[in-house]
Amino acid sequence: MILSMRMHNIALIEDLTLEFSEGLHVLTGETGAGKSIVVDAVNLVLGGRADRELIRTGTDKAWVEAVFDAAENASVAAWAQSQSLEDFDGTVTLYREITRTGRNLCRVCGVVMPVAQLREVAALLMDVHGQHDAQFLMNAQFHLLFLDAAGGEDYQALLSRVDEAYQAFITNHRQYGRLLKENEKKQYRMETLKKSLEELKKARLKPGEEASLTAEKERFRHSEKIATAIQTAHRAISASEDSESVLTRVKEAMNALKGLTALGEPYASLSQRCESSYYELEELGYELSALAESGEFDPARAEQVETRLDLIRRLERKYGDTIPEVLSEQARMQEEYDNFASLDQQLAQMGAEHKRLLAAYRALARELTAARHNLADAFEQQMMTQLKDLGMGHTIFKVNFALRPEGKVLMPQSVGDDVVEFMISPNPGEPLKPLSKIASGGELSRMMLAIKSLEAEKGGVGTMVFDEIDTGISGRMAQVVAEKMAFIARNRQVICVTHLPQIAAMAAHQYLVEKRVEGERTNTSVRCLTDEERIREVARMLGGADGSEASACSHAAHMLDVARQQRQQQTAKDA
Repeated sequence: MILSMRMHNIALIEDLTLEFSEGLHVLTGETGAGKSIVVDAVNLVLGGRADRELIRTGTDKAWVEAVFDAAENASVAAWAQSQSLEDFDGTVTLYREITRTGRNLCRVCGVVMPVAQLREVAALLMDVHGQHDAQFLMNAQFHLLFLDAAGGEDYQALLSRVDEAYQAFITNHRQYGRLLKENEKKQYRMETLKKSLEELKKARLKPGEEASLTAEKERFRHSEKIATAIQTAHRAISASEDSESVLTRVKEAMNALKGLTALGEPYASLSQRCESSYYELEELGYELSALAESGEFDPARAEQVETRLDLIRRLERKYGDTIPEVLSEQARMQEEYDNFASLDQQLAQMGAEHKRLLAAYRALARELTAARHNLADAFEQQMMTQLKDLGMGHTIFKVNFALRPEGKVLMPQSVGDDVVEFMISPNPGEPLKPLSKIASGGELSRMMLAIKSLEAEKGGVGTMVFDEIDTGISGRMAQVVAEKMAFIARNRQVICVTHLPQIAAMAAHQYLVEKRVEGERTNTSVRCLTDEERIREVARMLGGADGSEASACSHAAHMLDVARQQRQQQTAKDA
């Protein structure tokens, strides 16, 4: 159950701390005092929508902190263990902070967590029934959820198995569908890929090839200049028929100096240097001769290089900006082609798996349908018992299962193959009709209260919050609803926002929500009322303008006294 809640800069609330205990708590106050603000704060700390409009005017951030005693909640303990929360002692603190900049901070037991994880543990601690939730009963699509929520542990486990079977099937179904679509375009795509792959394989591109050919092309561009220079250098160095070469003259000098080597070191050194120069020039002459005769600069090779470069650049325009990119695209296309080539085998394997998973789902769905019919029978009886307690004793409540058209293939759903709708006959002799079409506002409120009563009996969260569940209810029915709320509060902590004095009188704890103007600011405050203050507040709710009229106060005191006696009698009976 919730022990305390503190809120800071939430709408008209500057700073407020509320403490709770066991039993039924009610929040009352004039219309517009700010009762809904407290509920908004509860929803915020439980992971609801972070509306920046909740931040108090003139401030940059707002926060709410709630402390729960979950020592006997096995689900919360399991959650804490899964999150590796150290030193978990059964106390859970939820903290939510919002700012005008959009920053959203959540903490669970002091540990910063995403809002999804805060919402996950909050769902195990508190159930909030808003004043508009009864409208869900007006939409038949939600009726299946209400019915399934009434199932026990074995039923919930079966629901989980059906959902798991559905998830496995739908994943396969989508993959199988994609394969079938690929198969439809298989022939055309394979022909296209084949042509491209043949073109690329024939080209035999190599990394670095383009740079090498570009350099060679650049040399070819200057080939005439290079050839002329080589030939001139060769003629100058090597012997020729027309003139005496440099090599000949250097040889003459070398021979002349050789005769002087014995006459001293300077002459020997000159002779050696001249001899080295001769042999170096001779080697250079051989290389120049080889270059001149190699044909490296012939026009045929230049044309080959130009053609190859044109091919490379054309392929790059089609498949990638560089040769590595083209080769990467070639590998990808080869993989796609191979995948298409094995598509028949993949289709056969996945088709068989598709049938197997569908059959597994259908078997579980049939089991769920049978269990759901049994649950519906019990749910109908339980609902009519609850409705009788709520003054709708003549109402017949029925869970109607929609008939499926014969021969129509049903697409699996995560909740099974059933479609249900709640039907009622509020008056004897009247036929059953859809709840969503004939129920009044007061009947919807009592229907929802009946459902919540069944949830409370079944177990689950320790705290239930009702925000004006008494909408559309007045007169004698108000007392009936008050007693039902007190009944729920025997096993669950209940917090209720109400405008009915009957519910307020039945509560064990009553809080007054007030709005005051202090200086230039409006502030909303909430305080727990004393017994004397409760008499005045209930008197106001009964119709006393300010709660001070003698007759209203007398009636209020009587209501509170009777309610107190009922609680004491029930406590003694439970003991």
